[in-house]
Amino acid sequence: MSCLFPLAVRGSEGLYMVNGPPSFTESVAFQRDSGKNCKAVAFSKDGSLFGWCNGEKVNVVNVTRAELLHSFDLPKTVCLEFSPKNNVLATWQAYATAKDGTAGVPNLQLHDLRTGKCLKSFVQKKMQNWCPCWADDESVCARNVNNEVHFFENNNFNTIANKLHLQKVSDFVLSPGAQPTKVAVYVPGSKGAPSFVRLYQYPNFGGPQSALANKSFFKADKVTMLWNKKATAVLVVASTEVDKSGASYYGEQTLHYLAASGESAVVQLPKNGPIYDVAWSPNSVEFCAVYGFMPAKATVFNLKCDPVFDFGTGPRNAAYYSPHGHILVLAGFGNLRGQMEVWDVKNYKLISKPVASDSTYFAWCPDGEHIVTATCAPRLRVGNGYKIWHYTGSVLHCHEVPADQEMWQVFWQPFLDGVFPERAVRYQAVPGELPRAEPSPAQAYRPPALRNRPAASSKLHEDEPPQNMKPQLGGSDKPVSKIALKNQRKHEAKKAAKQEAKADAHQGPAQVRAPQNILQNTVPAMTTGDPELDKKIKNLKKKLKAIEQLKEQAATGKQLEKNQVEKIQKEAALLKELEDLELGV
Repeated sequence: MSCLFPLAVRGSEGLYMVNGPPSFTESVAFQRDSGKNCKAVAFSKDGSLFGWCNGEKVNVVNVTRAELLHSFDLPKTVCLEFSPKNNVLATWQAYATAKDGTAGVPNLQLHDLRTGKCLKSFVQKKMQNWCPCWADDESVCARNVNNEVHFFENNNFNTIANKLHLQKVSDFVLSPGAQPTKVAVYVPGSKGAPSFVRLYQYPNFGGPQSALANKSFFKADKVTMLWNKKATAVLVVASTEVDKSGASYYGEQTLHYLAASGESAVVQLPKNGPIYDVAWSPNSVEFCAVYGFMPAKATVFNLKCDPVFDFGTGPRNAAYYSPHGHILVLAGFGNLRGQMEVWDVKNYKLISKPVASDSTYFAWCPDGEHIVTATCAPRLRVGNGYKIWHYTGSVLHCHEVPADQEMWQVFWQPFLDGVFPERAVRYQAVPGELPRAEPSPAQAYRPPALRNRPAASSKLHEDEPPQNMKPQLGGSDKPVSKIALKNQRKHEAKKAAKQEAKADAHQGPAQVRAPQNILQNTVPAMTTGDPELDKKIKNLKKKLKAIEQLKEQAATGKQLEKNQVEKIQKEAALLKELEDLELGV
């Protein structure tokens, strides 16, 4: 083809391909299919084959040679996938029973792409997890049948080579990469028993003792399991449909880590709220989580589940590593405004902050240099189109679909790892097709009482800045624990208080003494060394301050509520309690 990495575009205008940078012209190597009923499209893993169903037939072409290889008479196909080595094409049609109520015909077909013949047909009623899963070398293929996993070897689908039978296997994921193949299985809890995820090495399925790792947990209606590229560990996002505490309408999520070596842990996320996204770095030794009530936090963790770098807070709900893993994009799509942060994750430096408003789709180009963002139907039926970006923030190409048309899907032609070498990170924006207009932020509504005040005084929250989570103590390369950091802060506060006291002593009696309440605000609070005791003292002071304010209100003639009067009556008891706690210091 005339370009190394074209895009496939599917919509009401039909199915066609567009050459990638630098030309962005429609590809003449792929003949446009102008049918308006194209429901299923797919590239093979190496990008050499392309298949689609236009409502009449399923066609498969060789993209490189622009040659039609096969045409299958399967007009109702709504899903299709290629096996990793391009030996098999899997197609799925909606399952339907006969009019007399008898069982329908098999609706999942596996086709030999060398001969065009159907290897095997299965009944697969649900669209969810319809496609069989292959190991990368196609030595093993697996599918979930009636809560057990059936394994086939070397694409022989007439013989079940192995079965993995647990109580009720709800989901499974095969590991990527070379042999030996590993499998992660999820079994939901029932009758008070916890849910669990187990890792096995194929074909060693002989009971719980044969599992490589096991992690059980409550609060899970569904899970998402993510293998890293080297198949050494799995991340499990466990979700409930409903948050019983009422704190979130997203339900509750927890993040768990399982290593093939047997270790497991709960990943501790320092901010409460939903887990929006989790992504493994292609280097397989780090992962990024985006979590917490808005503005969300984003943190990179290592394989010990310790935080490595915290990106602070911001309007984001997604994380995308570049194919080489040297750049990370944090973005806020969907109900957020499309703000992106592009980070160099080797040096943890911000490269650019482009904005892709109304985007419903994001994908890295296989070259690790370019990005596509798109607004697609049915999520948004107006303003459909796509933009090609360079990661430095420049828009290289913009295509808008006519107002009376829709765009349903856009995606890059994939390539195998190693085809595109990793390039040095650039910080200077490359020349773009469109000027880099900084979008003017929408003015938030401000009540009349706040309109004459500085904007900063009316912020609902303070954004947290990015910070490296591996501060050094005494030149050591070892990450500092949370307790060590806490003790370090206490030590610094005490030191500051001593220096302040010395300064007061040197100033002598001639210095005018400041009111006590001003001193309390300027001198760092003395700590006891016991966090619980410090917390109690702080709370008591807070209550006494509130009582002082109530007394001032009463002095001005304001009528106090019954509970406010009761608060004032408790002042003496609170003062006594505070005195006792401080004497114990």
